[in-house]
Amino acid sequence: MSTTPPSASSSATSSAASSANSPATSPSEKARAARPDDAVFQAGIATRTQVMGSDFVDRAFGQATDYTLPMQEFITRNAWGNVWQRPGLDLKTRSLVTVAMLAALGKQQELKGHVRGALNNGATPDELREIMLHATVYCGFPTAIEAFRSVTEVVESKP
Repeated sequence: MSTTPPSASSSATSSAASSANSPATSPSEKARAARPDDAVFQAGIATRTQVMGSDFVDRAFGQATDYTLPMQEFITRNAWGNVWQRPGLDLKTRSLVTVAMLAALGKQQELKGHVRGALNNGATPDELREIMLHATVYCGFPTAIEAFRSVTEVVESKP
């Protein structure tokens, strides 16, 4: 699996071509098809799917309501379409940094998703364990222990 973000132009082109050839079926395919000319969104949803997995992205868009859909679009454009596209850090490094920050913030639900993403991006369970041990020193024992439980839940559930 590649650890560099897909380019915005190739994502938009392939997405627009696939939506012209076949009907959009999954929630993320429908989101792509609804915005064929939005290169930032296309790059964002491609990277979000690559990192987090298609099930995760389909669930995020599939569960979105008229009220919450703007947040999914915002996350996809701004986090995944802009920040995750920047040069300077590969996707694995971005994932590891994100895991560390979410552990420090105590955001367990997001942490679990990004641990899966880190594994998808080539991080190893050993690297994730080391991040949690490192977090213990800087975030405090209770925060790091709770984060380590979340990381362990994901790592041990992976086939």
